Amino acid sequence: MNKIQKVLSAVFFIAILVLLIYLIQSYGIEPLRNQVESMGIWAPFGIFILRGISIILPALPSSAYSLLAGSLLGFQKGYITIIFSDMVFCQAAFFIARYFGRNPVRRLVGAKAMKRIESFNQNQLEENFFLMTGLLMTGLFDFLSYAIGIGGTRWKIFTPALLISLLISDSILVAVGAGVSQGAGLFLGIALLSMFALATISGLAKRKM
Repeated sequence: MNKIQKVLSAVFFIAILVLLIYLIQSYGIEPLRNQVESMGIWAPFGIFILRGISIILPALPSSAYSLLAGSLLGFQKGYITIIFSDMVFCQAAFFIARYFGRNPVRRLVGAKAMKRIESFNQNQLEENFFLMTGLLMTGLFDFLSYAIGIGGTRWKIFTPALLISLLISDSILVAVGAGVSQGAGLFLGIALLSMFALATISGLAKRKM
């Protein structure tokens, strides 16, 4: 089952990238963006929902939606969409784990992912705000939202840690998506600065582990 999930995740991620490249090459980014803008709120809402599903079901890749948001919505709108989605659905994962316990989480993420979630609990994240924030900046933030909820961390501690981590980590791929599609060095510069901050904080957090 886990092998099937990995294959499906890889196929899904590649399909998103291929589709994005095809649309840009076929229609150009400006006509494509005009089409997206004509959809009004439905385009950001669609990315919001798809990103959220990839958080609740961590087997699905979530990074593709950050690139997609930056490419189609631009940096500002894409960044807000991804952060809002991450805040809502990471909180949902946290509350599922905190109030319903391990069994519902295991059914959602699978047995192998559940072992990873349990391993995070051994680090007593609820006692170290800095460590919690640093680890949430990694690509494992969806698993960690479940783990922190199971660990019994209070909501008022988890929420600021999550927000700080998302403000830095979400900017990277959204800026890359916006920069590549617009050929803008500014967005790529934002991504590089964010990557430096992310690497520094994550490295310190891992040392504390």
